[in-house]
Amino acid sequence: MTTMTGYHPGERAAQARLGDTTRADHLGRSIRDTVPAVAAAFLAQRQLLVVGAADAAGRIWATVLTGEPGFVSAPDERTVLVAATPAPDDPLAGVLRGSTPARVGTIALEPATRRRMRVNGLAEPGPDGLVLRTEQVFSNCPKYIQKRSPVPVAGTDAIAAPAALPGPARWSTELSAAQQEFVAGADTFFLASADGEGHLDASHRGGLPGFVEVLSRTRLRWRDYAGNGAYMTLGNLEVNPRAGLVLPDWESGDLLLLTGEARTDWSERVVDFEATAVVLLPRALPMRWTEPEFSPANPPLR
Repeated sequence: MTTMTGYHPGERAAQARLGDTTRADHLGRSIRDTVPAVAAAFLAQRQLLVVGAADAAGRIWATVLTGEPGFVSAPDERTVLVAATPAPDDPLAGVLRGSTPARVGTIALEPATRRRMRVNGLAEPGPDGLVLRTEQVFSNCPKYIQKRSPVPVAGTDAIAAPAALPGPARWSTELSAAQQEFVAGADTFFLASADGEGHLDASHRGGLPGFVEVLSRTRLRWRDYAGNGAYMTLGNLEVNPRAGLVLPDWESGDLLLLTGEARTDWSERVVDFEATAVVLLPRALPMRWTEPEFSPANPPLR
């Protein structure tokens, strides 16, 4: 970290390209390495946490963990506990359950109120899941989050009770026709990236269905919509193109994970992503969600 705001050179370059250095400096003053009380209270009510990390081969992945309110907690200002771990065949299972601490980027999301918070740091296994030592903690604006609420699973009275057991992971090197159709109709995905030193970050991307373009079996593209002005994801991609995407299927509970490389086309302010591996985790999420109420901030499709 090279500046008082904690921004690395890639982030500074992205901010300068887009003329947002002053706004980024203002935001940077709110970035902490500790969890304030208001943030701890927010985390304690969440039911969904996105986690990004690199696997043993250096590939970056993003995945989603869920639980009842309280499964994420902050017992002190430098520690976040997560009472959940990825499924055994999740690409990040070995890393997050291993004996060596792993750099992670996380984002806690509340779709019902369009609130989100990022917590990045160093994670290691704990008694009930993960123990995260915080390095970056900050809230994000509510733009582009589609409103959704958890609903009881059919045939049960519980919100977080699976209708069927998770299926085995399905690996491939490209998207199937069905997966291409799913991605093309998605309104939300999460993106993990890292700086040149391997510090991870997880971010949210949302828009109207069709905001992610499927250009081929391995290539995706999306416009980079104006956000909070920090350009942390674009800054990471300036110095390290490796990235991971996860797309939740809010209706079935499936997770679609992709890893590969992403690069920004600054002439059009779009991001091109080339996948090198694809993993479908059937029914990985025990929760189901209502139909979306689209964000009023979503730009029209071009």
